[in-house]
Amino acid sequence: MPTAFPAFPWAWRWAGATAVALTLGPFGLFAQQAQPRDRFDTIKHVRLSSGGGLWVGFGGQLRERVESWTGFNFGAPPTADHDDFFTLTRLFLSADLHVYDRLRFFVQGKSATVDSRSLQGGIRVVDQDELDLQQFYGELRFPHAGSGALAFRVGRQELAYGRERLISPLDWTNTRRTFEGYSGSFSFPSGAVSAFLTRPVLVNKYEFNERDSATTFYGLYATARPPRTVIGVDAYWLGLRRASARFNGTAGREERQTIGARVWGPTRQGARLDYEAEAAWQFGTVGPGKIRAYMFAGQVGYSLPQVRGAPRVYLNLDYASGDKDSAVADVQTFNQLFPLAHAYLGFMDVAGRQNVVDLSGGLSVRLRRAVSTAVDFHRFQRASGKDGLYGPLAPFLPPPAGAVRSGAAGTSKDIGSELDVTVRYPVGRHLLVVTGYSHCWPGEFIRQSGPSKGVDFGYLTLQFTL
Repeated sequence: MPTAFPAFPWAWRWAGATAVALTLGPFGLFAQQAQPRDRFDTIKHVRLSSGGGLWVGFGGQLRERVESWTGFNFGAPPTADHDDFFTLTRLFLSADLHVYDRLRFFVQGKSATVDSRSLQGGIRVVDQDELDLQQFYGELRFPHAGSGALAFRVGRQELAYGRERLISPLDWTNTRRTFEGYSGSFSFPSGAVSAFLTRPVLVNKYEFNERDSATTFYGLYATARPPRTVIGVDAYWLGLRRASARFNGTAGREERQTIGARVWGPTRQGARLDYEAEAAWQFGTVGPGKIRAYMFAGQVGYSLPQVRGAPRVYLNLDYASGDKDSAVADVQTFNQLFPLAHAYLGFMDVAGRQNVVDLSGGLSVRLRRAVSTAVDFHRFQRASGKDGLYGPLAPFLPPPAGAVRSGAAGTSKDIGSELDVTVRYPVGRHLLVVTGYSHCWPGEFIRQSGPSKGVDFGYLTLQFTL
């Protein structure tokens, strides 16, 4: 196994900055601080009427993330830069107006910038969005005490459902994902049912963003955890309509339906063993071809709350189907829709939830007070040797986010292995420090299909939230 640091010249800066942030931060790693009334409480609820029914809340978040890469995208293409060190900055400012219990208006502005980025793709739409509206919607509510509530929302809004495997704002990216359209929900004591009809918003790095008029995304999502049970259940139906799509040689208009379900919980009340399982089936058409695709994911974990550090060990399996024959019009490649792949398929975003098998496991431990760490190891393979390797944002962005390597470029299914180490430290109420280091060892398919450098990735994030 190669040593990472000699090939990673910025690692010492990353490690030094991490140590300073953790030990010399405004509260200190092991400081004992009281929790007085927060100084920002006054701006979170500002009364505009004598009775308090009309009020406005103000919020914001500033995030700075330093990233260091060597061997990015396995060193492909050879003419591009593969080593870089840069800073990503993101600022959110919001105002939330409440007109008694019935009406709400929410606006959230965004500025996302990167100081420089010379890696393949340059400054991408997931890195830069100079000034824009992240969310701007009105919401009409019909609350009913004890029995549930109805809410209808129209405008630019974020969508997040379940564990966000298929629908997520994708907080890791600097520009964060959003949609325009309509949504509604009915919530009740043991769950909720939601519906939406939207178009994704396309990021324009230097001008105002507009919705994608060629793509429609809609669906129903229900979640419930019945009383006196430890089991939670989700069920969903999602529809995607795109004017143009391409999967492993099949191209044309995409009409795709996704139906799926998820269950989770401990095995019994107070049990140390927990589990989660999710599966989805896709059908429809892409051009002349029929869609027959699927995915499933599962996790089993075991916690030791009485042991120092409350360790938890876990094992995960993620599978998403790939195309079996590029010469046939039918499509078996799973479309990961608008996912959060980052949290499940490795922090380096080597692979997305398309034509992938990922067997992973890890250990999380609470080091001291609120400081926690996790170590994860991933083993990636292609589900089908006839289909390619896809990035976490495929099929909506070009390489390296889309089809990273063609399926015809190699015969092996072995993509490679990844090690992730992360540390999280909430410093008081507002500041969160997250740092991590990852290394990826390329597999036989990467070596067969082109450049195959090992990849190193380090980052340090400072996030301040009002």
